[in-house]
Amino acid sequence: MAAPNQHDVHNLLLKVLPTDAFDMLLADAQAVQLPARHVLVEADQPHEHVCFLEDGLASMVAVNGEDEAVEVGHIGYEGMAGAHIVLKTDTTPNRTFIQVAGSGLQVSVERFRRVTTEFPDAHTLFLNYVHCSDIQLAQSALANGRYNMHERLARWLLMCHDRLNGGDLPLTHEFLALMLGVRRSGVTNELHVIEGLRAIRSTRANVRILDRERLEEIAGGSYGIPEREYERLIGLPIRRPTHPIAEPPAANRRV
Repeated sequence: MAAPNQHDVHNLLLKVLPTDAFDMLLADAQAVQLPARHVLVEADQPHEHVCFLEDGLASMVAVNGEDEAVEVGHIGYEGMAGAHIVLKTDTTPNRTFIQVAGSGLQVSVERFRRVTTEFPDAHTLFLNYVHCSDIQLAQSALANGRYNMHERLARWLLMCHDRLNGGDLPLTHEFLALMLGVRRSGVTNELHVIEGLRAIRSTRANVRILDRERLEEIAGGSYGIPEREYERLIGLPIRRPTHPIAEPPAANRRV
């Protein structure tokens, strides 16, 4: 493929790269479609590419010896899959796969390492992104220990809303249960609670954000710190504006 123009890419990390670093990094990049469940990083296995998401949503999950899993990171157009490569680590016990289908730009690990070696500013940018991912994980741990389930759920919905276009989040209850580390039935109940507060409308395999401002009120202090840190260090906003989204007429609602 022809190297993409920096002004045309959606990925925020790529947008703020120094021009020379961008040109080198994307010289042999591959545009890839990312279907749901596609694995970007397999646990404990070296891989040949890092992927900068252009759209869609990826989840990084931690898995124990009994195959129990919980999400430990959100990745959308603000980030990259394979960020452990920035830390000069070949493998990670975490697994990253696509939850909401999208697309991305795939770069060889060899070229990525060359760029971070030759361009210190690019290396600093990617290290700052890893730091922001660590803050996201730390705030998830805080939310799990100090906030109620409906507050935690509101936080995760806001994070998904930040990374996906439009007001519809094509998220199954099973995925939300994985994100929160709870049973599916518990997620269903908490969705009904938030729906009763008129912040969302939940249907099968979809959550529609009706009132983002209200959803942020429900999430309270559990949401916002990683997003502000990203904006401080990366220099571009990730949070979506707070304004109500009109609910479609009953005849057009998903069932």
